[in-house]
Amino acid sequence: MNSLKQCLRGFIAAMLLLAGSVQADMSIEVVGVGSQQYPIAIAPFKNEIGLSQAITPVVASDLGNSGLFKIISVSGDASLQAFTPNEINQSALQAAGAQTALVGQVIPEGDQVIVRFWLVDLATKQELIAFEKRGNANQTRRLAHQIADMIYAKLTGKSGVFASRIAYVLKTPGRYQLQVADADGYGAQTVLASRMPIMSPKWSPDGGKLAYVSFEKEKPIVYVHELATGKRIEAANFKGSNSAPAWSPDGKQLAVVLSKDLGSQVYVVNVDGTNARRITQSGEINTEPSFTADGRSIIFTSDRGGSPQIYRQSLAGGDAVRLTNSGGFNASGKISPDGRSMTYITRSNGYRVAVMDLASRQSMVLTDTNADDSPSFSPNSQMILYETDVGRRGTLAIVSTDGRVKQRLKAQGGEVRQPAWGPMLR
Repeated sequence: MNSLKQCLRGFIAAMLLLAGSVQADMSIEVVGVGSQQYPIAIAPFKNEIGLSQAITPVVASDLGNSGLFKIISVSGDASLQAFTPNEINQSALQAAGAQTALVGQVIPEGDQVIVRFWLVDLATKQELIAFEKRGNANQTRRLAHQIADMIYAKLTGKSGVFASRIAYVLKTPGRYQLQVADADGYGAQTVLASRMPIMSPKWSPDGGKLAYVSFEKEKPIVYVHELATGKRIEAANFKGSNSAPAWSPDGKQLAVVLSKDLGSQVYVVNVDGTNARRITQSGEINTEPSFTADGRSIIFTSDRGGSPQIYRQSLAGGDAVRLTNSGGFNASGKISPDGRSMTYITRSNGYRVAVMDLASRQSMVLTDTNADDSPSFSPNSQMILYETDVGRRGTLAIVSTDGRVKQRLKAQGGEVRQPAWGPMLR
């Protein structure tokens, strides 16, 4: 809760051009699964050995780590191996417990690869997916994430998010690093490193930029950082504190918290820092702004009622509407991309991630940890990424919006804080 307490007190080129070496800095530990799991057999693709990254291990890892799929291993059993639908041993795979099977093959073409794959329903022999994808031979991991997304969408009816990215702050002694990684924590790359704190990274709607707060000039300043080029601009550098950036859905504006007037107030500014317009008009502390999905309102945390609670303010004016009415502490609100839900931190035997259905105003606490902060929705609105403490060490975790699926992203070194889940890149 460090960043929250401080506030309350006072991509395709990006993948190639971000500074830093590619590493597997985090691994996923599944600590809760869905109420229904889909048994799927995944056969190693023909010719995938020798690629920069074999495809099927990534697909299996993505689906298995989601908590919604039971992976039936085919590796090592020649009788179950298949590269096309006609080669599938239907009865043997069904006997192994599979309901569907993924088979495929890789065709090298110079520095490119063509990946042909099929998802087959074993009961009916129907081809649920028959597709061909082409990509760079050095980026087969991304192709694998895209294939996993297609399978997830076909079998669950909801969009996958395996091909998306996350941003977070890695803290080691005397050093802060703003990093970007795949949604599974792989391929971490450093965007910015500093001896001074870095806070509150937020993705632009197109996934090409990050807004964040840096103390590198010995005061909090909001920067907008273009990932493909490394170019940065100061989006908010006013007198006093500049903090808590949030993008408008069209990517043209930022909501920020400024202390240049009385207390901490929410403003909207253009991305280049011009045309600052004050939104909140009352309360000593108004912070943690976030746009609603339609871009017409901002939600924020305020002490105006005597304790931290979440309010919604129309950009057209009028009175703010209080959204949280139970409990003495509710903060860090974020609206889901589909506009139906709000995640936030509530004090309930500690600080925990909660979700509210905006239509009914019914809320549910999702986590059983007690030092949660910085919740962020996945682009399909089905999962929430957040920071928590495990063994007094900052780490990242993911929980589904029904609370059933739980994951922990275990970092190899340092504390990981301030996560933000990026949009899907097309």
